[in-house]
Amino acid sequence: MITITIPALVALAALIPAAILAFRRQGGRDSLFWASQAIAFLGPAALAASLVANGWNTALSADLWIMIAVTMLLYAVVSALDRAAWRLSPLLLPYLVLLGLIALACSRPGTPDEAISTAWLDLHIVVSVATIGLLTLAAVSALGSFLQARALKLKKPNRLTRILPPMADSERLSERLLALSELVLGGGAVTGMATQYLESGSLLKLDHKILLTLLAFVVIGLLLVGRRVCGVRGQIAARVILLSYLLVILGYFGVKFVHQVLLG
Repeated sequence: MITITIPALVALAALIPAAILAFRRQGGRDSLFWASQAIAFLGPAALAASLVANGWNTALSADLWIMIAVTMLLYAVVSALDRAAWRLSPLLLPYLVLLGLIALACSRPGTPDEAISTAWLDLHIVVSVATIGLLTLAAVSALGSFLQARALKLKKPNRLTRILPPMADSERLSERLLALSELVLGGGAVTGMATQYLESGSLLKLDHKILLTLLAFVVIGLLLVGRRVCGVRGQIAARVILLSYLLVILGYFGVKFVHQVLLG
C-alpha cells in the first residue's frame, strides 16, 4: 500500500526550484544557484534523517531519498571545487526529481533493520551511499560529454548543450569522479566482506547485489586503465560509464524494487 506523506511531498518540492533554475540562460555559481542547491539538499536530507532515526530503514523509498540527499551534498562540494561542474544541473536535477517521484510511488511502510549495528556495518553503509552519489555525478558528467560530442558531430548545438560544460571539461570531471568512485567502491567491497564475516563467518555471499557491484568494479577499472593506456575517450567511454552506473543501481536497488514494488 502506497503511503505518501507530507514530508515526502515537501522533500520533492524542495528539488523543483533548483531543477527550474538549472535552465537559466544567464546561470552561474551565484547566490541564487547556491540557495537553490541548499534547499534541494535540505529537503531530502531532513526526510532521510527522519526515516533512519530509529535504525536503517528497509524501504526502497528510504534508500532513494538517502541517495538523493547524498548526491546533492556531493554535487555542492564538486561544484565548489570545479569551475564547470555547476553546468551539469540541467541533467542532474531533473534526474533527481524523477528519483523523487519514483520514491513517492514506492512509498510503503518500512521497518528498522534488525541487524546488529557495528562499526563495520555503519562504515559499509556510509561508503555504499557515497559510492552511489559519486557514480551518479560521474554518470551525469559522462552523459554531458556524450551529448556534447553528439551535438558537435551533427553540428546541431541546442539550448541544453549550450548550458552543459564543454566536452573536454566533462570528460576530465567524469574521469576524476570515476577514479574516486572506484576507490570508494573498493572500500565498500572490503567493508561489506567484513560485515558479512561478522554476521555469518564467511567473507563473500554471491547474491545479485554482490555480483553486479563486482562487475561494475571490474568494468570501471578496465575503463580507467583503457583511458591511461589506450586513450579511450568520447562516446565509447561515456557508454561504459553509464553501463557501470546501471550495474551499480541494479545491484543496490533492483532486488528491492522487485520484492517491494513488483511482487508487493
